[in-house]
Amino acid sequence: MTLVLAGCSAGPSETQGDVDDLAQSIQALGPEVDPNEARRAAEIAYSYSQQLKREYRVTDSAIVHNAKVINGFRERGLCNHWAEDMLKRLRQEEFRTLSLHWVTSPPTTFRIIHHSALISKAGDSMYQGIILDPWRYGGDLFWAPVVDDTRYNWRPRMEVREELLRASGGVG
Repeated sequence: MTLVLAGCSAGPSETQGDVDDLAQSIQALGPEVDPNEARRAAEIAYSYSQQLKREYRVTDSAIVHNAKVINGFRERGLCNHWAEDMLKRLRQEEFRTLSLHWVTSPPTTFRIIHHSALISKAGDSMYQGIILDPWRYGGDLFWAPVVDDTRYNWRPRMEVREELLRASGGVG
């Protein structure tokens, strides 16, 4: 499988080429992926990231915005909000040839946990997919094949949840 590697761009500097690159990478997940679904997913990933940025009133970096949410100055905008809202919106499309995943990177030495949305070919695991992370750059979409996103150790959300519950002595 060959994936087109792209970086991140977005916001006001987002171009049709950015959407095209993401659509091409989603399409490259496998020959079974419907090109129209790949295109629609890419368009939504970019446009909805910007919509959420406005709705969450993000004006700072992700970490600063997190502090605003934690201290009650903003209602939403933590990474789990971005993941939840992005997945909810993408699921409305009822893709037949694509699967959606909620992925989590376990806490680092700084006790930071991170959540994001991920898209893969229908039936593939998250490890063959593309991370869609609008939180990382404050609403400007970052995306990449999950195996190439070495900044985080992405794993299935429920697997990380169970591991954290066991470690804390909670029910698992």
